[in-house]
Formats: sequence, structure tokens, C-alpha cells
Amino acid sequence: MRVLMIAPTSFFSDYGGHIRILEEMRALGELGVDVAVVTYYMGKDVPGLDIRRTAPLPWHTDYEVGSSRHKIAFDAYLTIRSFKEVLRFRPHIIHGHMHEGALIGGVLARLMGIPLVFDYQGSLTAEMVDHHFLNPRGAFYPWAYRVESFITRRLPHAILTSSGQAMALLRDQFKVSPARLHALPDCADASHFDPARFRHFAAADHPLRAIYNIPADATIVGYLGLLTDYQGIPHLIESAVELRRRGENVHFLVMGYPNVEHYQAIARLRGVDDVVTFTGRVPFSDAPYYLSACDIAVAPKMSTSEGSGKLLNYMAMALPIVAYDTAVNREYLGELGVYALPGDVGAFTAAIDELVHNPPRRIELGLQLRKRVMELFSWHAAAERVLSIYQNLDKQHE
Repeated sequence: MRVLMIAPTSFFSDYGGHIRILEEMRALGELGVDVAVVTYYMGKDVPGLDIRRTAPLPWHTDYEVGSSRHKIAFDAYLTIRSFKEVLRFRPHIIHGHMHEGALIGGVLARLMGIPLVFDYQGSLTAEMVDHHFLNPRGAFYPWAYRVESFITRRLPHAILTSSGQAMALLRDQFKVSPARLHALPDCADASHFDPARFRHFAAADHPLRAIYNIPADATIVGYLGLLTDYQGIPHLIESAVELRRRGENVHFLVMGYPNVEHYQAIARLRGVDDVVTFTGRVPFSDAPYYLSACDIAVAPKMSTSEGSGKLLNYMAMALPIVAYDTAVNREYLGELGVYALPGDVGAFTAAIDELVHNPPRRIELGLQLRKRVMELFSWHAAAERVLSIYQNLDKQHE
């Protein structure tokens, strides 16, 4: 079976939805599916993956993540390249990631008479609002919402949702038929994210402590992901301010990009730049090593529909997790998360402080979370479900 994925992003980059695309391609490939992905011209090549890129825009060669008016031109180029690849590759299934991928893929699927699978990772209009690209009370919001509704209701033959909350949103708000909805939560590679690979490092002697000048006796609170207000990075800085005020020996290791200099400046202004270290971009291959230096992991994102795949990598690394109490986070963590009310920085800080003073609980939660991820969030099992959906759709269109 041949599957053409359409990814309106600079695949591969070391964050968020890119990890889902990467792991889906790898796991489906192991099941014998011939998968190619069409994507923007930037991004890293990954050995073993068939990545087909657009031509570069002549006037914008440094595209970064997030919503941008330049995405219209990027997606025009992506449409052209996708059409060429459909004719060349002759896929049995088109698999569109995000709404632009579903829109482009939906048009091509109709032209070619083949099914479209939409990999849904959250509401388009909600994301645009979160990134301050769209005003929810502005004149353009109703039009954006109509476009999102058209994409989700009219184009896909099946929709894979990254969370049960996203499935409920599509069913209840966008009135998508439940028969077309399939929950496919993000998963983790527990062999790659395995703390046993780093057991030769004593906690106080991890090399990253020396590299980043972190005291041997400090509790390391780790975050790995995009650095944006939307992801809650200002909340982490405020937690560092409060924990310092309390006299706690805590160091925040904030791993990711973009906006590193921006948040470093805020940490300096708040007087915590010596206890908050920003590493910059961490390659996905190195993520387990960086996480192995941490004692506690944090997830201050508050989205009610998007997945939060970073939680699964934290879980696989047997890290206890402090997170805001959202339906999406509970879907991954169950009763094993240490929760705070969404947006309540004081409660979030208190939850971190609680774990700082309870190492045995940290260890026990971490072990249970790793067990949970291995039992419930396996990419191999997820790929088998996706392949079954592909096969059923292909039979219906024969």
C-alpha cells in the first residue's frame, strides 16, 4: 500500500506535531506501508524516510514555526508539489496533517478518486487565536471558522484525533459523524526514551549539570518543547521566581526554541536567570539524554483540544509530571499526574514544590507513568490501527 502524507510545515523539526509525523511514518513503514511525505523546503532530512520538498520561496527563506501570512504562499507551493507527487507516486491513500494538509489533500483526493485521512491535532481557529494571529471578536474569525468547519465536515473520509477531547470537539461542535472519527493519541518510543540507557550517570554527576553550571544538589525541573507564551513559558519563569523567594534549591532546565533570547531577557528582569537555563533547540535524537538530567517534568500548556505529546516522552523517561488539569492531560496521565487548575501559576508552583520535597513519591510516580506509556501508548499498536483504517477505506473505493 502507498500512502502520501501532506505536511504543511518544515518537516522534520524537533518539536510537537513533527514527532507524530516521524513516528507514524516509521511505524507504518515497519508494517510494510510505502509512505512518502510532501512538506515545505526547510527542515531536516531523516534517514530512511521518503521526504519530498517544495521549491523555496524567493523572498522568505527563514520560515519559523507558528501562524504567518507567508503560509499562504508556502501552501500554494505545497499544493503544486503535492499534485505532482500524486501523479508520480499514485497513492492508495492521502494522509493530510493539520487543516492545510487536509484541504490540499481533500482537493487532490477528490480529483483522483481516492480516500483522504485527516490527522487532526487541534482546532485551526483556536490555534490561530492562541498564536495571536486571529482576533476571536474580529471580522475574520467567522470566516476562518467556516473554513475550518468545511474542511472537517466535508473533505475527510476518516479523521484521526490526537485526543479524546479533540474527538468530542469535532463531534459536538463541528457535527462530524462519529463513524468517521478515530481516536489516535500521540504515542512514545519507549526504547528510545528509556531511562535505563542513562543509569551510568549518578543524578548529582550528570554531565549537563557541569555544562550548565547547575549545582549537584539542586532539583532539576525540566521542560522540553516550543518556547512560546501559548506553551506557558512565562508561567515557568514565575514559578522560578516564587520558588527562589521560598528559598528552594531548584533549577529550571528549559529546552527548546524559538524565542530563547526573549525569555532569557524576561528571566533576567525577574532576577532568576541564574536558576533558569535555556538550552536552545535540542535534537530529537538527544532528547532522552537531556531529560535524563531532570528530576521533575512540567507541562504548563493549557489547550483544551490539542494533544501534548511531550507528556508521553516525559512518561517514558519515568519522570513525575506537573501539568495543568485539562482533559487532554488527564487522557495521557490519568490519576498519576500532579495537577494544578489551568492558568493558576501559584497552584502550579505549589505542585512543583510538593514534589521537590518528596523524592520517594517522584520515583514511584515516574515508574508508574513509564509502565502506563508502555501499556497504552505504543506506536506499533497505533500504526496497526491506522493501517486497518487505510485498508477499509481502500476497499470501499475499489
